[in-house]
Amino acid sequence: MVGLAYDCLANPLGAVRSTFEKAIASGADPASFDGKDWGALDVFRHFLFDQSGLSQIPILNHKTVRWVQPNTLVRFRGMIQDMLGNEFYVGAYKDGSVWRTNKYTDVSQSPIDSMLDKRIWERRLIYCVPVPGQNSWADSSSEAMMSRSMDWGSPQREKRRRLDDESSDNMDTIMSSDGLEASSSAKKMREDGHPCQSQESMAEGTCSNLSVLHDIDRDSLPCVVKIYDSPESDLKLNEVFEFIGVITLDSDFQVDKDEHDEFENGSMEDALVNISRNKVPHLHCFIHRKLAVHDFLQNSPIMEPKPHFVKEIREALLKHLTNVLGNDDLAAHFMLLHLLSRVYSRVDTVAVGKLSLNLSGFSKESVSVFGTQLSSAIKNLLPFTHYVPLTVGYLNSASLGPKKDYETNRIITGVLQLAEGTHLIIDETQLETGTLNSVGIDNARVLKTLMEVQKVEYDFKYYKMEMAADIQLLIFSEGKSNICPADLVLPFRPSSVGSSEASTEALEAWRWYLTTLRSLPHSIDLETQKIIENDLVEARKADRSLGSQDFSRLLSMGRLMSMSFGETSLSLEHWQMVKELERLRRERLK
Repeated sequence: MVGLAYDCLANPLGAVRSTFEKAIASGADPASFDGKDWGALDVFRHFLFDQSGLSQIPILNHKTVRWVQPNTLVRFRGMIQDMLGNEFYVGAYKDGSVWRTNKYTDVSQSPIDSMLDKRIWERRLIYCVPVPGQNSWADSSSEAMMSRSMDWGSPQREKRRRLDDESSDNMDTIMSSDGLEASSSAKKMREDGHPCQSQESMAEGTCSNLSVLHDIDRDSLPCVVKIYDSPESDLKLNEVFEFIGVITLDSDFQVDKDEHDEFENGSMEDALVNISRNKVPHLHCFIHRKLAVHDFLQNSPIMEPKPHFVKEIREALLKHLTNVLGNDDLAAHFMLLHLLSRVYSRVDTVAVGKLSLNLSGFSKESVSVFGTQLSSAIKNLLPFTHYVPLTVGYLNSASLGPKKDYETNRIITGVLQLAEGTHLIIDETQLETGTLNSVGIDNARVLKTLMEVQKVEYDFKYYKMEMAADIQLLIFSEGKSNICPADLVLPFRPSSVGSSEASTEALEAWRWYLTTLRSLPHSIDLETQKIIENDLVEARKADRSLGSQDFSRLLSMGRLMSMSFGETSLSLEHWQMVKELERLRRERLK
């Protein structure tokens, strides 16, 4: 790796072409590279990980897109919101006697008609958006990172940044609500005239109207990511990924719909062109990795979850939650278990590990104090949070579940299309007597399904499909919620007004605690298991209304209780703590 003739940051395509030419010179057949790498990715892995180049790569978002240069190396973090299908393109072609490649580009180096000998390859396209509900503290694109990324810019970059500052109104077209128009200039940037080949999400006219950006606000930036040489099973809907690759973004295309496009096949409208690159950047991906919640922690301590450290952090967090919850110690203990919960397995229709919580006893007045404080505290603890104020009007008009729009052949996102690990607060305190229309009835059913089995219903018009979810659900209500039947109902009884403020050091420790402990493995030894079984039998004798769901919930609480102490096996001490919490909860319900 010495004497490189290219800059991996400013000229990544130089590395692609150089390694391609080297592979061809060694006698490789261009046809053998369909779906395979010829050594280009090794160059980038060496740069990113062996030479610590990752920290130098600018992070693409609504702020940095104003100055980042096309055809340079960028990082993008986002959730897969839609699968756009597959696309054929000219991957390699013969220029005279020399083989060249168009891989990782939208722009062909030579006119398509002049390519007498070419190889058609395939790539996948996905539509990504910033993670819904991502809180500012979890945003990896800090000002320091942005400044550091800008340092390797060229004079052209500086000029572009000055122009962007002078014409920021024009740059706002990136997030404009104007219609997306097809550009013949853009079409000429394609390597070939082939139409996009489709699975369900890619067909004629894809993304040719406002639906492309209907769900994107001015402070977020979607991205079309083009995936190469990767199995389809690697990327799934609603998963969160970091993509590293070449950005192609243009801000000055001129529209001329009447100009004939010599590159176009003519059998189908070019769907990709309608996701214009002056609206949505395209990223040709070299390397991608799935992100978990811990990947969004910025400055949290890196250490083993040793019991004595964990116990100190647990006590401090419980004290904080108790303060936020108006000195309601019982509510704080249940809140801690709730914040640690996650779906860790599925048995038939049962989502094992979920622990939704309904805090009842709220009024419109008290929720404005304690509900607001708790919502703020959770935002400071978890990277992805969302808040839904439930009213009859909201239920009758909102789009909670995603829907397929067959005119654009796109999935139109819904409120509940959320990333794994998202925390969702549903506030029912504004809910008053009223009549639900057909939309409201459907939305109530979608919410109930999410609460009961952790699945979100997708509406494909001719049929409905349930997609697995892992969303922490917290409900504020006056009485027990009927729309959102939670695993736990606890009457909320505050006695004072506290504060949600905490030091930066404490917040970082608590974020680490919640993220690390919720992913711990867990087991129950045979002796403890027998004692628990006997306890459940006795509980059933004392209260015949207890069923399998109650027992499953108690076991989940036991698992979470031991995890809250950093333990991977349920002890009798922690089981007794769970039984006492449940006894106190049932007393409040009387």
